[in-house]
Amino acid sequence: MTTDASDLSLSLQSLRPSARLPALFIGHGSPMNVIQDNEWRRGWQAFGREFVARWPAPRLILCVSAHWLTHGWWITGMERPKTIHDFGNFPPELFAQQYPAPGAPEAAREIAKLLGAGVDEGEWGLDHGSWSVLKPMFPEAGIPVVQLSLDWDRPPAEHLAMGRRLRALRDRGVLVVGTGNTVHNLRVMRRELPSNQAYDWTVAFDSKVADCVRAGDIEGLARFESWGEMARLAHPSYEHFLPLLYAAGAAEPGEPVRFFNEGYQGASIAMRSIVWG
Repeated sequence: MTTDASDLSLSLQSLRPSARLPALFIGHGSPMNVIQDNEWRRGWQAFGREFVARWPAPRLILCVSAHWLTHGWWITGMERPKTIHDFGNFPPELFAQQYPAPGAPEAAREIAKLLGAGVDEGEWGLDHGSWSVLKPMFPEAGIPVVQLSLDWDRPPAEHLAMGRRLRALRDRGVLVVGTGNTVHNLRVMRRELPSNQAYDWTVAFDSKVADCVRAGDIEGLARFESWGEMARLAHPSYEHFLPLLYAAGAAEPGEPVRFFNEGYQGASIAMRSIVWG
């Protein structure tokens, strides 16, 4: 489905045209990254400083997190989304973390109508896939944030198509952020290993993703299930890969792209982050 400029003007009354913002995919890894002084957190902080220097402040951040799986697509529409600590067996310091960004109920309703999504007015909020990376990048928590869920009933190609429908929002002050990991297999994670030691298949799959992104082969990303045994090992389930398809879909063909935070956690988590624009 395509949406022309007149349809957008009628649909998005609260989001007027503005300078284009980038599309991001952020590899979030362990929630502990938000409180540890490590290379991943420092990379997010550095990108946040670069963002402030290079782009206008977003009117809204739209996050697609690996940690909100639903039947049908939903978008958060509450005034004050709660900070969700959707994990266990971590220190009290992590559970004390808050990210009190405001919501954007009017914009959420308009975007939901545009996308054919439902509006969640109280059940969800901001899970750690979102707040653990937004807090280092935008620590003031002053920019409104909404989350778009992953419709777990849809195949990868339809997630990519939904990402393409987010593309026009980038020209209306919306920062589109997918947050997951290019490789994510907790079953064989080796937490005792130092950063940037990884299984061969972790490196191979992450490199294949990077090759597709560099080549602009976004459809190839949506066919990741066909990449053989390394795909099964890299993603025993798909929720951490799917947010990449939203960010990639929101990118314009031929748009400049670059990486940061390239590396690995626990041998089976790839932390690559991607900036289009």
